[in-house]
Formats: sequence, structure tokens, C-alpha cells
Amino acid sequence: MTNENYKVIAGIDTHADTHHVALVTDYGKRLGDRKFLAVGSGYQEIAAYLTSFGAVTAVGVEGTGSYGAELARVLAGQGFTVREVNRPNRAERRLRGKSDPLDAYQAAESVLAERGTSTPKTRDGYVEALRVLRTARTSAMKARTALLNQISGVLTTAAEEVRVRYRGMTSVARAKALAASRPSGDPADPVVATLLTLKRMGTRYRFLSEEIAETDAELAAIVSAHAPELLEVNGVGTVVASQLLVTFGDNPERMESEAAFAALAGVAPVPASSGKTNRHRLSRGGDRQANASLYRIVLVRMANDPRTREYVAKRTEDGLSKKEIIRCLKRYVAREIFRVMKNPRPTPLTNDLRPLRLALGLTQVVAASSLGCWTTAISRIERGLCRDREVVERYRTWLEKQVAESR
Repeated sequence: MTNENYKVIAGIDTHADTHHVALVTDYGKRLGDRKFLAVGSGYQEIAAYLTSFGAVTAVGVEGTGSYGAELARVLAGQGFTVREVNRPNRAERRLRGKSDPLDAYQAAESVLAERGTSTPKTRDGYVEALRVLRTARTSAMKARTALLNQISGVLTTAAEEVRVRYRGMTSVARAKALAASRPSGDPADPVVATLLTLKRMGTRYRFLSEEIAETDAELAAIVSAHAPELLEVNGVGTVVASQLLVTFGDNPERMESEAAFAALAGVAPVPASSGKTNRHRLSRGGDRQANASLYRIVLVRMANDPRTREYVAKRTEDGLSKKEIIRCLKRYVAREIFRVMKNPRPTPLTNDLRPLRLALGLTQVVAASSLGCWTTAISRIERGLCRDREVVERYRTWLEKQVAESR
């Protein structure tokens, strides 16, 4: 069976309980297919089955972000070249029909034709931890927003003696006041029942807020330890940085160019020309969470970055609308983020700055005031978290000047 001189390409159709594997040669001949259980022993059986027909060139796996995630990790760990295969074309599926063997063979043929495939995320490092933590944060944020809306709905129909207590408050202040309230009385009374319900909603709001704060602290610790260069980018905070890292994945080398990242983030213009019409349209695809993160960066820069404000003023004079200007800025920001992710700057050594400041008897507040920056900026420099060499050198020069003056 393995005497023929050919290479093998595999395709795997993944499901919750079973995975179907199909094998083809490098010239398209079908070799066979089998179904395996989607458990640890089944993954090992799949690996053995793949090599039973010859040298395996690549393995195409459907759903590496869902049912095929663990299988892709196992195969990659055993040295197989794993490729993520997109969903089959609907028109072709209608013509050829659908079944697990057909889908598996189509996955293998897609890899053979190098059509509709990509490098999957490895999901085996700190970025995967960020992704899981962000899942909890997102659900808590949605639940908290829904809860505030429910509180407003209950108060809208409540008796005036209840509404008057919380009139004029913001949604957040109202939720905190409800959590601290102490209603009592007969629950059969509509007013008492309303107050009890609002109290429970306020308590739930406080619990969700604590959960979000804890998750944010965990995200900040991971991002600061593994990707502090992202936090140095103007407009990038912990939440935005964690999302951009999740978009890149644990293996950022799979992103071959900044144009590829722009397309993934949905900020690359899509050609929409026909005949004498030559134009582009806005991309509606890509990772919408990454697109939203770039949008937040742009909004922050439009508010506090002089260069961005100058650009906005210039393009406004050119006749562009605010939406069009934001689209252009998102494309520029995507290019900057890609360069930071692919070529992180080494952190300059700063372990001597804090002892030097303490020896001079100076506080971080005094240093920050003299340099015209925030105290947190001095703290980040001394902890080795600042990658801006110009800022570090300014601080070092200032300290050396203080040493010279003290002599």
C-alpha cells in the first residue's frame, strides 16, 4: 500500500462527537476515508491513520476554532502541517451533495488546490488565555448592560413613591443605590415587591462589576508581561490590546503582511469596479471585534493627538466626511499595529534609574512634574515597561543633571 511514490494530503470534517478523515494523493486520487471519535484516543488513531498511506504533506481541518481546535493542536504537536479549511462553497455543495465523507474529501482537495485555506491559530499560549478571559468579560458586560436596561424598565412602571427616590440619578449611581437599599414589608404589596426586585438587580449589578474589574486586572497583568509594546501605542489600553493580540493569535507569523492584517480587521477597501466604474467599497468582513478596537484607537487620537487632529482638519477641507476620515485613519492604525506586533522594540535597560532617584531623595511626583508627564509614566520607566527610548533617555538625562547639581 505504501510502495507507490506519492505524497498524501488529508482532509478532516469535524463534529462534536466524531471526526471524518479523508485522504487523497498529491495528484488527486482518493485513497480512503474513515470516521473517528472526537476524544483523546481518537486523535491518536487519526494520527496513525494519516501516516498509513505514506508521507503526509498537509492536513486540512474544518473548524479549527471550534470542534477541530483540540485535534489541530494534537496534530501540530506531532509535526503535521495543519491548514484551516473554509466552509465548502454553497453552490458546489448543492451540485455535489453533502455528507461527512464528501466534506472531508473536499477539505483535502482544497488543501491540494491551495484554495480557501489559511494557517490556523495554535491556541497554546498566553493569547489563548486572553481569549478565554475576554469571553467571560464580554458576557459580563452584556449582562450588566441588559441589567441596567431592566432596572430602567421596572422603574418606568413603578409607583411614584418608588420612582421619586431615584429620579435624577445616572444609571450607574442608581444601581449602586439600589444595591445599598434595605426594603422590607409584605411581598404581596406591589411597592414592596418592586423594591425587593430592584434591590436584587442592584446587587447583581455590583457582582457583575466586581467580576469585570477582576477580569480586567487579569488581562492587564498578562498584556503588561507579554506585550507591553502594544500599550505604548497611542490610544491602546488593556482591553484593546488584548483584542488585537487575540486577533493575531499565539503565532503572529501566520500574518504575512500588513495588508493581510488590514483585510482580517475589515479595514482594507474592497474593489467594486465594473465597466467604466472604478471604485472601492467598505469591507464588511473580517474580525469585527478587531475593527471595533481600531475604531476606538482612532476616536482617542482624534480627541488628544495633534497630528491626527491636523489630518482630520486637512481631509475635512478636502471634502471628506467624518466617516470617510475615520475609515482612512483605521487603515493607517492597522499598519502601525502590524509593525509593532511583528517587530517589537526591545525594552531599554532601566534597572539603574530607580536606585539613582532614591539616592537623590526624589519622588516620582517631583520627577513627573519636572518632565511634564504623569507619575505612572515614571513608574513604567523604572519598572522596565516603557519601550520609548526617547522618553527613557529624557528621564536618564534629567537624573544625571540632578546628580551633577547636587555635587
